[in-house]
Amino acid sequence: MRFPMTLTRRMTGYIMRNKMAGTGKFPLVLMLEPLHACNLTCTGCGRIREYKPTINEMLTVEQCLGAAEECGAPVVSICGGEPLIYPEIGRLTEELLDRKKHIYLCTNGMFIRKRLHEFKPNESFFFNVHLDGMEKTHDMCVERDGVFREAVEGIKAAKAAGFLVSSNTTIYKETDLEEIAELYDFLTGLGVDGFMLSPAYSYSAVQTTDMFMSREEIQEKFRLACALLEKYNLMVSPLYLEYLRGERDLMCTAWGNPTYNPRGWKGPCYLMTDSHSASYKEFLEKTPWENYGYGRDPRCQDCMVHVGYEPSAVLGGNPRLGDSWKLLKWQMVRGTRKPLRSASLHPSNGGGNGKGNGHGAGPAAGATGGTGEKADRSVLPILQ
Repeated sequence: MRFPMTLTRRMTGYIMRNKMAGTGKFPLVLMLEPLHACNLTCTGCGRIREYKPTINEMLTVEQCLGAAEECGAPVVSICGGEPLIYPEIGRLTEELLDRKKHIYLCTNGMFIRKRLHEFKPNESFFFNVHLDGMEKTHDMCVERDGVFREAVEGIKAAKAAGFLVSSNTTIYKETDLEEIAELYDFLTGLGVDGFMLSPAYSYSAVQTTDMFMSREEIQEKFRLACALLEKYNLMVSPLYLEYLRGERDLMCTAWGNPTYNPRGWKGPCYLMTDSHSASYKEFLEKTPWENYGYGRDPRCQDCMVHVGYEPSAVLGGNPRLGDSWKLLKWQMVRGTRKPLRSASLHPSNGGGNGKGNGHGAGPAAGATGGTGEKADRSVLPILQ
């Protein structure tokens, strides 16, 4: 199976209960940002620039738990910023697991070894490590040498200790897809449990814009990406991949993955900031959802990222006959790629052209603080 059965079972039950109750809008994944501070200053990262005036602010563990209870999403993507520099990350994770939440901790991987002792292996917990290519490419993207190697050492340590580990990759205009296949081969050899990927999203907080793609360019890029990468254990639903290839129309479901950070509930979505609400109820009821999405807001024109559109696919937006069977088959059958590399091998220097973003998106349906920043930290491993 692609995901732990407990995650699929709880998410499926959660969706069914809300649909049977006639709930119009309900969240699937909470994008929880305990802080925005980070140890890296990546070219494509918007969070550290957008929240520069409040970069040193942090949520308390109690505020984080309150947000998780308030919105009720069964999955929490802990992102930021770099969550492994949050002082109480171990306690926060333990408290969320005690509340039966499924967690993707989105990280650049540099502090996994240092803080691994604060966590316990659990089938409801993934380390989600952001990697945009092999060593040379990734270190260029994060603007610091040695980040790739330390992330790899963190992955090795986590797997040796019995943890679930996934990776998260942002696809840019100049991303070398052959290099991403090489990366996936290498990570498969390390025992990584699955791979997330999403197109980048350009927005005002990012200064360098030539790395981003138009909607048409994204569709062409992902036709090639799917042909090359579908053999791996992709943690991306087949319906969302159809949308990325231009084979299915979807409208953004931004409310499916709400973001909570030190300034409140971020609206309208993980990537754009027009307001911050004091409560989840206020965020849901006062955000003018009809004004956002493709064809409505110019900022949404080329956005096809996971946090907005994976929820749409999973919740049955623009449904087709056979979608449920397609999702069930996808969940039950893992990617079949066998590792080409031994986990003991050192990574190659990776000479690809990929222009990446920062680090670590979870579920997130997320990528991830953001895409075009820290990749889409989202994750929606669920059935209709």
